[in-house]
Amino acid sequence: MPANELDRLLVAQIRRGEPGAWEECIARFEGRLQAFVESRLGNRATSEDVVQETFLGFLISLPNYDDATPLESFLFSIAAHKLTDVLRRNGRRPELALLLEDSDGGAREPAGSDRAASSLFRSVERQTHETAALADALQRLISQWWERGEFERLKCIELLFVLGWKNKDVAEHLAITEQDVANHKHFVVAKLRESVAKFGLDAERLTKLGLGESPASL
Repeated sequence: MPANELDRLLVAQIRRGEPGAWEECIARFEGRLQAFVESRLGNRATSEDVVQETFLGFLISLPNYDDATPLESFLFSIAAHKLTDVLRRNGRRPELALLLEDSDGGAREPAGSDRAASSLFRSVERQTHETAALADALQRLISQWWERGEFERLKCIELLFVLGWKNKDVAEHLAITEQDVANHKHFVVAKLRESVAKFGLDAERLTKLGLGESPASL
């Protein structure tokens, strides 16, 4: 079975919560991710933390994962963004081009040399980086809410963004007002827009990612 078909099958199994699917994902990619991260950091313990955060970031972004994106590329892009944070905290200037080399140290190339100028590949890579940036930002917010005990906001955003409920239904389920729901949503959208702005996304791209709404529309 082609690799892309295997990826789609594995992701579908993870989404359905099938036993063993998540373990298979870790078994397939953990070693390569660990080698990739450790070769840049030179610290095994920190590298293991980055890899764990990479898998967590993947789970958080799973509802928005595009099956057309190679799973390995997606995971390595998340790892690259995690690496960027670690390097910056350590006072080192990360180079995204270096971080996004493949696990063997070579530059990634699109599958098939007949796609002129690699335009399709670049488009997929851009989408992958954007989704990874959102996943990273959302993970930070979730961690903050959990530490602060802001469980109403956490439940609200899960119902809105993961399950796709309407504001009215969320308000009834949580026994809060629709204005409370709108306030939570506006707060999160604003924080996510702020977090991904550093990646240079313009207004049109933010809108396509679902972050371009005005406060009035929330």
